Amino acid sequence: MGTLEIIFLGIGLAMDCFAVSLSKGIAAGRMYWSKVLLMALLFGLFQAGMPLIGYYAGVHFAAFISRIAGWIALALLGYIGGKMIWEHFHEDEDQDSQSSADYGIITLLMLSVATSIDALATGLLFIGQQDILWFAVLVIGICSFIFSFSASMIGVYAGKKFNFPAELLGGVILVCIGLKIWIESMLS
Repeated sequence: MGTLEIIFLGIGLAMDCFAVSLSKGIAAGRMYWSKVLLMALLFGLFQAGMPLIGYYAGVHFAAFISRIAGWIALALLGYIGGKMIWEHFHEDEDQDSQSSADYGIITLLMLSVATSIDALATGLLFIGQQDILWFAVLVIGICSFIFSFSASMIGVYAGKKFNFPAELLGGVILVCIGLKIWIESMLS
């Protein structure tokens, strides 16, 4: 596997991070620099760490995880997205909509796991190619960090520019990503 293929792999794995970060930025409505940096850092670390786990765990463990990975992603993203959708319809008029911009550590960790589960199986690509493993992990982590951070900024801008139900849209996006990962895991 060459450098270009590794970059494309990193970009492909970062797409879920991009979509989730975009919806979080839209829901937030303003830039929370430290929270967005933490989210991007966690996404990058988890996206980079999962291929390492997949590589070291080997074929047997990865086969087991690939059977349940879609369910895990669906449960985590479905829960967080469903909560955002529910809060959109049950928000008090005088309540601050800060809950839609939940950047709590538990939420961020759940999102990090959910968006990086598909990266676990990519660790198997590097069996027999140990010489490029750490370079690939670095590229995957950097791509996920950059895509996450950029998407948050785009989401904040879009949320301010256009008037739409950000919390509802963000929740629907998260549920759809969970369904996409689940469907892909069922088809493979």
